[in-house]
Amino acid sequence: MSDVLVSLPLELRGELKQPLGPVLTDAERLLSDVDGPLVAVGDVVTYHLERAGVTPDVAVVDGLTKREAVDDDVAEGVARAGERAREVRVENPAGTLTREMVAALRDALADPEPTVIVVEGEEDLVALPALLAAPVGASVVYGQPDEGMVHATVTDDRKEAMRDLLGRMDGDPEELFKVLEST
Repeated sequence: MSDVLVSLPLELRGELKQPLGPVLTDAERLLSDVDGPLVAVGDVVTYHLERAGVTPDVAVVDGLTKREAVDDDVAEGVARAGERAREVRVENPAGTLTREMVAALRDALADPEPTVIVVEGEEDLVALPALLAAPVGASVVYGQPDEGMVHATVTDDRKEAMRDLLGRMDGDPEELFKVLEST
């Protein structure tokens, strides 16, 4: 079992329903607003970006969408992204962030080469530490079920909000921050 650093308590679930940026269905339009490193969280998001001709700097995938296996087209698109990227495999149970996941994210953000992080479990919370760890100006794109792709640009205010949200999770948020910030 992986070392779980934090887990999402029931009382915070509602806060995660609101998108952290504009929700778009057109990947090319979304990409026109990207100016800096690009982090994709989710198989369907990675697939749409790949179809638009862009391999994300960091892609975090788990083979699932809405807790069901992705279809073959999406799996093939993610595999194409993986052909142009370093692949890292981690464990991360649903509703949690493990030490292994957070360290892989930190390392992928520091790597100049594209990285695909393949998650055994779920990547449902990875956008939160990605918004905290990515540099200001980076883009974190994640799926909003049945709506589209959320494009969250990293700002100092958004970093502060993510630190606050992660700090209210069950477990050891301070250790999560240490792992994200270590090099």
